[in-house]
Amino acid sequence: MSRIKSRFAQLKEQNRAALVTFVTAGDPDYATSLSILKGLPAAGADVIELGMPFTDPMADGPAIQLANIRALGGHQDMLKTLQMVREFRTDDQDTPLVLMGYFNPIHHYGVPRFIEEAKAAGVDGLIVVDLPPEHNEDLCDPAQAAGLDFIRLTTPTTDDVRLPTVLNGSSGFVYYVSVAGVTGAGAATLEHVEQAVARLRRHTDLPISIGFGIRTPEHAATIARLADGVVVGSALIDQIANAASPQHAIDGVLGLCRQLAEGVRGARL
Repeated sequence: MSRIKSRFAQLKEQNRAALVTFVTAGDPDYATSLSILKGLPAAGADVIELGMPFTDPMADGPAIQLANIRALGGHQDMLKTLQMVREFRTDDQDTPLVLMGYFNPIHHYGVPRFIEEAKAAGVDGLIVVDLPPEHNEDLCDPAQAAGLDFIRLTTPTTDDVRLPTVLNGSSGFVYYVSVAGVTGAGAATLEHVEQAVARLRRHTDLPISIGFGIRTPEHAATIARLADGVVVGSALIDQIANAASPQHAIDGVLGLCRQLAEGVRGARL
């Protein structure tokens, strides 16, 4: 059983949602980013999404765009991102880790090489924002053949006609983007999220994780009562952007992660 499937199965037995945290590899620099990455599981992250820096992250709002700029300014590239995963795995063989980003850097690196090296490094799954299911043969199919989960994004505008196509070939979990727009921009109403989860459950047995716009422990707890996973990214990255020093960045991200984890873990008590 994959790490992702195993983790969600464990949490289902415990009757709680997963806290899924997103950070960008190399933000604000390699050493600080690695310290944050290594500290996230102990701070309560159940699943980690690690962003692959890219010059044009069109689904992301200002916070993650700036994180990409900081990481690229420090010369973070795919080689360093995969090295970061390898270093993370020296201490942690259990926490699921998903690489998230866009197809261009993967295509540039070479798809067969990327899949082979990502799997060897200890990556569990991929979220590739700009690769629709019509292009499964470009990455999804070979990635899954190698044992990497391919996690799809669904949105408020993904209707019942389109949804089966989007979910075709999905594995790991389904990432529901709760607002139409970019990361960090606004938040969905509770009623909307309830309806969306109910609709998705009619189409898939995969765990459903919800993200975009979740910033506080209280909001995370509310979503954790409805979904299988709660995704937080921009709020964590803001801790890096506003930090006065690398240590402040580490403390800020891990401190907020602990607070979010408390919210998620207490949601169904």
